[in-house]
Amino acid sequence: MNKLKLHTPDFTEANIAKLAELFPQCMTETKDENGKLKQAIDFDLLKQELSNSLVEGGQERYQLNWVGKKEALLTANAPIAKTLRPIRAESVDFDTTQNLYIEGDNLDALKLLQETYLNKIKMIYIDPPYNTGNDFIYEDDFSENTESYKLRSNQKDEEGNRLVANTESNGRFHSDWLSMMYARLRLARNLLKDDGVIFISIDDNEQANLKRLCDEIFGEDNFLANIVWQKKYSATNDAKGFSNLHDHILVYQKSNSFERRLLPRTEGMNKPYKYDDSDGKGLYRTGDLLVKSFSQSAVYPIINPNTGEEYLPAEGSSWRASKETMQKWLEENRIYFGKDGTGAPQLKRYLNEVQDGRVPTTWWTFEEVGHNDAANKELSALFRSKTPFDTPKPSSLIRQMLRISTKNNDIILDFFSGSATTAHAVMQLNAEDGGNRKFIMVQLPESCDEKSEAYKAGYKTIADIGKERIRRAGQKIKQENDLMAQELDIGFRVLKIDSSNMNEVYYNPDQTNQQDLLNLVDNIRADRSDEDLLFQVLLDWGVDLTFPIVKQTLNEKTVFTVADNEIVACFDRRGGITEGFIKQLCEQKPTRAVFCDAGFADDSVKINVEQIFKTLSPHTEIKTI
Repeated sequence: MNKLKLHTPDFTEANIAKLAELFPQCMTETKDENGKLKQAIDFDLLKQELSNSLVEGGQERYQLNWVGKKEALLTANAPIAKTLRPIRAESVDFDTTQNLYIEGDNLDALKLLQETYLNKIKMIYIDPPYNTGNDFIYEDDFSENTESYKLRSNQKDEEGNRLVANTESNGRFHSDWLSMMYARLRLARNLLKDDGVIFISIDDNEQANLKRLCDEIFGEDNFLANIVWQKKYSATNDAKGFSNLHDHILVYQKSNSFERRLLPRTEGMNKPYKYDDSDGKGLYRTGDLLVKSFSQSAVYPIINPNTGEEYLPAEGSSWRASKETMQKWLEENRIYFGKDGTGAPQLKRYLNEVQDGRVPTTWWTFEEVGHNDAANKELSALFRSKTPFDTPKPSSLIRQMLRISTKNNDIILDFFSGSATTAHAVMQLNAEDGGNRKFIMVQLPESCDEKSEAYKAGYKTIADIGKERIRRAGQKIKQENDLMAQELDIGFRVLKIDSSNMNEVYYNPDQTNQQDLLNLVDNIRADRSDEDLLFQVLLDWGVDLTFPIVKQTLNEKTVFTVADNEIVACFDRRGGITEGFIKQLCEQKPTRAVFCDAGFADDSVKINVEQIFKTLSPHTEIKTI
């Protein structure tokens, strides 16, 4: 039930609405005095619409622009002081898996992954909010300069990005949506390998804008396809206009070095190859020897070697090959003259001569890759209840993308992970073809509606659903592929985005007064574990976050060894690091070593430690926090 307005009409809004009806091309978006988006009129365009001659104005240029674009770029480039904290209790096979599930704001996640995964991701798939008036978008804070953003990100994690509904009543502004996507896609491009590719699901509301946005970020020349996916199998009879049966999937490569892989041939493609002459060449089908395009040089008689009968092409037609080639085919018994030897000549086409796969097209039917209803049933079967998630994608759809773009050891990223369909698809395809693809999922812990089936089932956030889906899907895939899937990696390390492990004094010592220094004896936050510190070190050094980690006790101190001595770390904070302990570490000849400043009793001990490494393990790089 609508409420009474209880105020006089806003004639300005009414006039803008009338102009919008007459001149929709003159509508734009701007900010009011409070910084909120509102609809407005582009008066330069309106003047031109109402003039019979050229109206002078600003310089014309071809570009995509919107309110907040510069601020979105600023925020994409702004540093943050955050980290990833490992959560073993929610992980599966933490010590051995090569998969990651990152819980938190995906803009922060993309920034945190820049060092470690720069130019390493082969394929990205995202299914972002569609801006339908019901979906939520990230309301990024673009009002601050770089330095204040950095400080706030360090000190006040709870004031980070928020989700808001870009509703019809809010105008469903394109600017908000474009700003959200612009910052994230710029960072995502950095992560792609030179031969990497990105697939983006979208509907008609923002498809045109997304295409232009990606043209700017990835380059027009790197556009590969606008795939149309038939997401429904029947029309909606009560649709107000046209019944929408499709979504779009935009595909861009990072550079022209991407190599598209062929899809498996279908049974229908192989079915015509049903003849066999027992000549050792295998199954074949017959094809017409005539071509529609006429060539006088290809009009000549051919003779059936079995009957001596002479054949000419039908009037107005010509043979599909030269006389020399036709003679070669005759000698190889590739010309078929019918079962009794008196039929029209045709060419034998052998199955073993066709390419192993089929070229992907831009039209994907629900019979081939599934539809929305199949996705709901897939998820319901896993959770053995009503679907706990709105509008999931079928894993078969994403497997199609994976087949086209990835192979054995590639890394796949989805930073709008949702119900983690991408992770499900990666594990399933690995089980099918013996691959070892790895996934990185990123999902904000967005709260589930208390009225939803998910909330009733005990899932408080979308991230909770995603993690549980991976657990259940992994077990199901192993059960269904008992022999092949025993070595299948169905695990994942859960990492949660949080404020830095370091206290503010670590980043801004000049802004800390004497009393604060007395209170901050340790520059590390009190609630952080040694493993928390280790993962921040991995991020800082750009080390793979899935490398194996061995925890051991050496000289009564906890030592972490990463990837067979790639890094050794001891986070003793009580001044207990001794020369004897360091000599034992040097025996491992680590590539890198890291300690806490508080682990050294004084500066002289710290100097001695450096000298010991120079003598016993001179190639080791040493850092302290």
